Amino acid sequence: MTRRRDGGAGPAAEQRMPGAPARHRAVLSALVALVLAVSAAIYLSVSAGEGTPRGALADDRPHHGSSVAPASAGTWVGTWSTAPVGGEPGTETQGLAGHSVRNVVHADMGGTSARITLSNLYGQAPLTITHASIALSSGDGSAAADPESMRRLTFDGATSVVIPPGEQIVSDAVRLVVPHDSDVLVTTYSPTPSGPVTYHPHARQISYVAAGDATEDATGTPYTEQTPHWRYLTSLDVLSNEADGTVVVFGDSITDGITSTVGANHRWPDILAGRLRAAVEGGRHVPRYSVVNEGISGNQVLTDGLGRPAENQSGLGRFGRDALSHPGVKAVVIDLGVNDILRNPELADPDRIVAGLRALVGQAHARGLKVVGATLMPYRGHRGWTAAREAVRQRVNAEIRAGGVYDAVVDFDKALRDPYDPRRLRPDYDSGDHLHPGDLGFGRMASVFDLSMLGGAGQAEL
Repeated sequence: MTRRRDGGAGPAAEQRMPGAPARHRAVLSALVALVLAVSAAIYLSVSAGEGTPRGALADDRPHHGSSVAPASAGTWVGTWSTAPVGGEPGTETQGLAGHSVRNVVHADMGGTSARITLSNLYGQAPLTITHASIALSSGDGSAAADPESMRRLTFDGATSVVIPPGEQIVSDAVRLVVPHDSDVLVTTYSPTPSGPVTYHPHARQISYVAAGDATEDATGTPYTEQTPHWRYLTSLDVLSNEADGTVVVFGDSITDGITSTVGANHRWPDILAGRLRAAVEGGRHVPRYSVVNEGISGNQVLTDGLGRPAENQSGLGRFGRDALSHPGVKAVVIDLGVNDILRNPELADPDRIVAGLRALVGQAHARGLKVVGATLMPYRGHRGWTAAREAVRQRVNAEIRAGGVYDAVVDFDKALRDPYDPRRLRPDYDSGDHLHPGDLGFGRMASVFDLSMLGGAGQAEL
């Protein structure tokens, strides 16, 4: 029988029934017409919706919940992120072959669907992921997941993916209701050597590792190894009705929250995110934005770390990847520059630092983004402090306050300095090393941030 592409019977169907009564032929024609009508209706329905989604499961193994890509309305925004910093020591030859890596991350903004980004930026060999999952945490700080929330992740429809050295990949979207201010577990399994592992060392969050493929294990029992690092995972995005865009906070160890309480989400961008969400819920006229953290401890505006690709890449080098590539990015907050002063073996040139900051702003303005910048906080009492370096910090801050660097300024220096010695942090804001704030200091940073500064577009020229 000849078949048309729409699945209906062709003319040969009637030609093979030459002796059929006319009424039979009429009935047959009516049935054919009905089949064609139903087929057209199904086609139109699928075309108007998602059809066969990229996030659909590629096999028929049991799974919890739906892995169908989202059909609901909303805006894709970043709800959590971290910057890839370097290759993890000790993983150069084997990577984490034969192990499941369960990253614990905190979702700032809620959504109805989710997707992740995995990075092999510092790998020297292809990274093979054969199994990946996402689930909501059980909420007890362990590796246990809410079993009903377990979803298998796919990549262009397949459960396995190979990430070449120096590259990253975004998963297909899965339908999963992610509440705001919740912990999410993202797990990957790699069966083959692929080192070194691309990681973020100062997570201030405990994550987990298990021997073998325990990717969809919800009990958490196999995850007997704890780690202070985030591995491979660099972002979690959600399809959200709670936010219209993303704010990226771009900085160094102060933004990274290196001295905040582990597992408490007391980094200052975390607290800023909570303030912004509460203000929106309270009816204030402030932007409906999520907040993501792109801080790296030790990061500088101008200078890369060692290696190829450079570990702890300079702010200028990583800005496009870490700040501008997020979905729906509307504004960038920059708190960077103190390490250019502190880590320079020579006396840093304040004009070069300011020029570097202006270059970052120029990249953001080319995308129409608003840029809020922070003054550099004091650090007298730290072993790297000298009077000459203090003079450089003061010159950089003077340029920032004069309005020739950023679209708007948050004066962290003024907010956290000791009124009796402005070259020091106020003692109750000091973590004890005289450079980094503690939890109280991070809270102060978030509290003095004027939320209305995040609104509007960036200036065309400063």
